[in-house]
Amino acid sequence: MEGAPSLEEQYAAMIADCGVVDRSERGKLALTGPDAVTFLNGQVTNELADLLPGDGRYAAFLTHKGKMLGDLRVLAVGELADRGGEPVVRELLLDTERVALQPLFDMIRRFRVGYDLELHKRTLECGLLSLLGPRSLEVARAAVAEELDWEAREHGHVPATIAGHPVRLVGVAGGNVDVLIDLTDVQPEERAGGREAVWDALVAAGAAPTGEPAAEVLRVELGVPRFGLDMDETTIPQEAGLNERAVSFTKGCYVGQETVARLHYRGKPNRHLRGLRLSEPTATGAELRAGERVVGTLTSSVTSPRVGPIGLALVRREARPGDTVAVGDGAGRAEIVTLPFG
Repeated sequence: MEGAPSLEEQYAAMIADCGVVDRSERGKLALTGPDAVTFLNGQVTNELADLLPGDGRYAAFLTHKGKMLGDLRVLAVGELADRGGEPVVRELLLDTERVALQPLFDMIRRFRVGYDLELHKRTLECGLLSLLGPRSLEVARAAVAEELDWEAREHGHVPATIAGHPVRLVGVAGGNVDVLIDLTDVQPEERAGGREAVWDALVAAGAAPTGEPAAEVLRVELGVPRFGLDMDETTIPQEAGLNERAVSFTKGCYVGQETVARLHYRGKPNRHLRGLRLSEPTATGAELRAGERVVGTLTSSVTSPRVGPIGLALVRREARPGDTVAVGDGAGRAEIVTLPFG
């Protein structure tokens, strides 16, 4: 589109102000019923039993051998305690990478037998717009129809209304805010218009329209791995640096727990998620070599306006931060660095 902001301009908005990115293609499901929390808690790596309405948690779901099938964000929706009553979680909203949606759906369908719960598809019925940048919360507050007394704590969420549509504001690391748009009561042919109305309201409130490529630059700079790119069905959570964010070592049993716990307490992962300062822009899929040995594969690659060509990879432990490796056919080089990029 003529006059559209460049990637550099979009990046600048996210760094200094606020950008908005449409991520409605992400996979979304919902679990309802009295056994929803108990069931999912036995399937994922993080503790869910203590979730209260308005809380959320990041987790992974695994094979029995501890390898990842995907990662997800779990949001507990319900009513807080009133007049001495008990808080009630009536729904778990699940948000995952689109590539992990079918494995998540299949896992729930396979193991739900004997549990009183229902599974609902929400990908098409729920839009998702991400506000990225230091003014994200300010923009969200300006766009909602009601007075909003809420701080964007990570994975915490609150219902609101934007452009006449019910939304759920979700806190994201770094002070960013996700806007989940509830379009379940909107006719299918009108849902795109509903997302556009909320998008326009956020732009009017001060968010700069931003595309996924610019958001990917920021993600790589921060060293946040993405399932389907930097993680796959061969990855154990600790290799991708997910233990602190996604794994509880005090909860009860879950699928794959034995491998994850054994590696954490008694082992050393063979690979680590690392950053790569590339000598030149390089396509993903390029092999990384230390001498004659392949020590990894470039899984994310961007050119940052601030840092230059950079990437992410799961690198074998013998290739340490500070080492230089050959990239691809050997013409390119990369320095291995710890994350995030400075």
